[in-house]
Amino acid sequence: MRRYTDKPFPPYKHLPGQTAHPERDPGGYRFGKAAASVRALDENGWHRNKDYLYGVDLFNAGYYWEAHAVWEELWRAAPASSRSSRFIQGLIQLAASSLKRTAGREAGAAKLLRSALDKLERVSADSPRYMGIELPELLSKAIRSSKRIEIELAPNAETRDL
Repeated sequence: MRRYTDKPFPPYKHLPGQTAHPERDPGGYRFGKAAASVRALDENGWHRNKDYLYGVDLFNAGYYWEAHAVWEELWRAAPASSRSSRFIQGLIQLAASSLKRTAGREAGAAKLLRSALDKLERVSADSPRYMGIELPELLSKAIRSSKRIEIELAPNAETRDL
């Protein structure tokens, strides 16, 4: 698996109901720590946004809850109803779908996957590549993965200079 940042992974992958909640449980690895501020995601500077790329790393390594948490902060910082907001929300829902599928909650996973696909397809209609992600390839993987858990995001070669 290719890494896009050198930030270390958390000590465990959070699975709701199975592991300590990272922020709310005293045994969680982020308990009592202030949330880090994130740099707003810029369509043209995405390849320099370490938070976005760390979310990609987390997702690709199966840290779905953690990817969701990182991307949610970026989504909150994005202009409402913007293409970047829709894109990030689609990635968040893709991560949440994967997390639910990992937990065996297929119905919830399928519902989130449909919502993620809708958002990502809308972004793809404007441009097949967005913020380093080949959207037709991602959408195809997401559709095929409705029976599997693994989906990998692969930012294109523009990130190789990181």
